[in-house]
Amino acid sequence: MGKNKHNVNDRTKKEVGPYTFDEYMKAVKSFHGHTAPGLIVGGFMVDLALKNLPEGEFFDAVCETRACLPDALQMLTPCTIGNGWLKIFDFGRYALALYEKYSGQGIRVFLDTDKVKEWSEISGWFFKLKPKKEQDFDRLIQEIREAGSTICSMQKVQIKTMVTKIKHRTGFTVCPICDEAYPVDDGGACRACMGESPYIGSLKKADSVFPDSPKLNAIPIEQAVGKKVLHDMTRIIPNKEKGPAFKRDQLVLAEDICRLQQMGRQTVYTAENKPDDENWIHEDDAALSFAKKMAGDGVMHTEHPREGKADLIADRDGLFVTDEKRLQLFNMIPGVMCASRHGYSVVLKDLKLAGTRAIPLFLARTEFEKAMRILRDGPLFRTLSLRKANVGILVTGTEVFRGLVEDKFIPVIANKVKKLGSRVVSDVIVPDDRKEISKMIRQLLEKGADLIVTTAGLSVDPDDVTRQGLSDAGVTEMLYGAPRPALFIIKAPVLIFFFPAYLRGWILRVRIYRGWGMGRFA
Repeated sequence: MGKNKHNVNDRTKKEVGPYTFDEYMKAVKSFHGHTAPGLIVGGFMVDLALKNLPEGEFFDAVCETRACLPDALQMLTPCTIGNGWLKIFDFGRYALALYEKYSGQGIRVFLDTDKVKEWSEISGWFFKLKPKKEQDFDRLIQEIREAGSTICSMQKVQIKTMVTKIKHRTGFTVCPICDEAYPVDDGGACRACMGESPYIGSLKKADSVFPDSPKLNAIPIEQAVGKKVLHDMTRIIPNKEKGPAFKRDQLVLAEDICRLQQMGRQTVYTAENKPDDENWIHEDDAALSFAKKMAGDGVMHTEHPREGKADLIADRDGLFVTDEKRLQLFNMIPGVMCASRHGYSVVLKDLKLAGTRAIPLFLARTEFEKAMRILRDGPLFRTLSLRKANVGILVTGTEVFRGLVEDKFIPVIANKVKKLGSRVVSDVIVPDDRKEISKMIRQLLEKGADLIVTTAGLSVDPDDVTRQGLSDAGVTEMLYGAPRPALFIIKAPVLIFFFPAYLRGWILRVRIYRGWGMGRFA
């Protein structure tokens, strides 16, 4: 969208909307707290936009700065932040737009830097050419009064649908972390608890920062004979074993007393002394409940927690995906935790992916229910099946094509492709020739390649024609920037390009249009 500037020739204007200039000055001071030059200029900008609005019964506003200008819109139009008719995009540009609410057609008014330079005091103020204490405030206000809207320019705009679309709240729910109500559309917890809070520290209620544990009575091991232990008890033999020597609900026998003493146990907790189930939940039961909710497609969980922890395990080979935001929220609940591998890792079947547990032996049911509310929106972990791609490898470089330099890319890439369960349908080496590169890409597509990997010896030199050849073959959305040494396989059919780490060149995000049997790049 170009700046088709409309000349505004009105140096004698003394009104701002329904106000005279002097009345507007007083209104600014009353509304804003002081006579801000930016708000005075903003009044002329809003007035100019109002006089050039397209036809329509209702209009909304967009403001491109948070400084002063939003107040001018709120003073002179029905658009306010509170009613949602004023939207602020803090780009730092002194500009605003009024647009018809439903069609999105509008007028954008901006402070024109070329015109501002014609006024010395306004220019000094706007571009901050001198400190505020050195500015002549009275002269500045007088220049603004004389200049009026002549320092502004206008352009017609079309507002994006995503901005004009009215978002209605579907309801409220209680945040499991802070216990305050928030819009249910924001997800499993309020935006403040998701990390957008401006406050340092927690705002949780003092009595819920960390709940007290239930009172448990341990009995001497001699008195525990014939009773069931309350939890798994770990035995550690250095460099030999570490695991539960006694499991939950295991009956203590007389011959166990010596073994308990060797473990350093003089007292034990027994099942007969457990707290009520209404207010407390055992660590094993909590961990199993968490794991069941966390496990998504391609992930299974242990049916019997071990030492209070339930594991999540890959049910197939694939790409491990995590819901990082909700995982972080879960770990913010007092008394619970879950640790996992990094998301977007390639994993093998039966590999341990994550583990979850309640930290205390008995978790307060209120905290348990908070954690379960985080998990109600779906699983945290999935293992996605890798697509079996038909890969074409294109190596470019005249020195490689002529045999002057040995190609080492094809075997490396072919090995990676094979390990990911895909196959190479064809590999070719071409010189640095624009037409040949384009031709070979088409041939690879004709041979059934739905993923093409290309390597290039020249990525920044002016005689590199790889990009031009790719463009001729139909590549679009090409991004020239820093490469990442990775091989991506995405939804079929696609075209992806790979570059080794040492190249300083460019990475590509591409789309192939239909014409050679290829679909849209995703």
